[in-house]
Amino acid sequence: MIKQIDRYIVIQFVKNFLFALLCFILIFILVDLFENLDKFIDNKLSFGGVLNYYLYFIPEIIRLISPIAVLLATLFTAGRMVNFNETIAVKNAGISLVRFMMPFLVMGMIVTSISLYFNNWIVPEANKQKFFIERNYLGKNKNVVGLNKLYFQDSKNQLVLIDQFKETEMAANRVSIQLYNPDTLTQLVKRIDAEQMKWENNKWILINAAERELNDSTEVLTSYSNIAASDVPGFNKLNLIPSQITRKQLKPDEMNYGELEEFITSLKKGGQNTDRQMVDFYSKISFSFASLIIVIFGISISTGSKRRKGLALQFGISILVSFVYLGFIKISQSFGYNGDLDPFLTAWLANIAFAGFGMANLYFKNY
Repeated sequence: MIKQIDRYIVIQFVKNFLFALLCFILIFILVDLFENLDKFIDNKLSFGGVLNYYLYFIPEIIRLISPIAVLLATLFTAGRMVNFNETIAVKNAGISLVRFMMPFLVMGMIVTSISLYFNNWIVPEANKQKFFIERNYLGKNKNVVGLNKLYFQDSKNQLVLIDQFKETEMAANRVSIQLYNPDTLTQLVKRIDAEQMKWENNKWILINAAERELNDSTEVLTSYSNIAASDVPGFNKLNLIPSQITRKQLKPDEMNYGELEEFITSLKKGGQNTDRQMVDFYSKISFSFASLIIVIFGISISTGSKRRKGLALQFGISILVSFVYLGFIKISQSFGYNGDLDPFLTAWLANIAFAGFGMANLYFKNY
């Protein structure tokens, strides 16, 4: 009997989860389409471009609404069993609440396991393409993390500073290459400032550049209208390539776990504050566990009540809980971004709070 109940719960859960997922994807796309339709028309984005935009948007939608879909599936499945008195039969069969929860927990763990991979590798790659379309064809997201005043430790004693980089043109604007004394690493020996640096034939070309060689109190100035960076005497070989710059100007949502960790390391080398990035780093993992936490929370509010709950009420509860959960995350993130809360605690606080409430509620329930 237990196996039959488990199979029944799993089948109902999967059906409800996939249905909720599909509905939310369609709602998200329709709302976004109506909101951005004018931008698509004004920027003359082709039908194929719009289609690609939404195909790349779907993974991010799935990432965001998976916990909500899991909650709906849990409430609808468990709630239906309560409404049809199926839980009474389960109780009379001597099955405990913990045992009754097992299929839900297993499904929550499966969704969480898939999310860990999906959210950290599939979603970032899709977001890269989506944000590329927004930046270059819709004029959105121009103030991306790291876009201005990019810092690169090109070699032990050579730094590269870039004010802005354009992906489509493979060109960097307002560039400064600074060479320091290799013994002290603090004394600036020479620098070259260029209006633009373009990537052509696998090498950097400096345009309208001015080289300054600093010797004690004297300064020797040399100007170049167009010169390859490798041809400027006295500087180390420039190791920087466009893909490194592109990665550095990505949003955290466009980076997988490893790329974000590397980005944070580079920011720390430049002496920059990384509280915001560390919160995003830990959140990539914590948000994947939201589905499992939501299952515990959902079971705690859908079982144990003798009153029947209609689908409309269960749907309303799901939306309310989801807003509270996401709102909790946003509020805690604001504290973490400002450095008022430890980044790790910030990322996990909502999960800890909701899991704690769910388990406490289950403990005090009379099932």
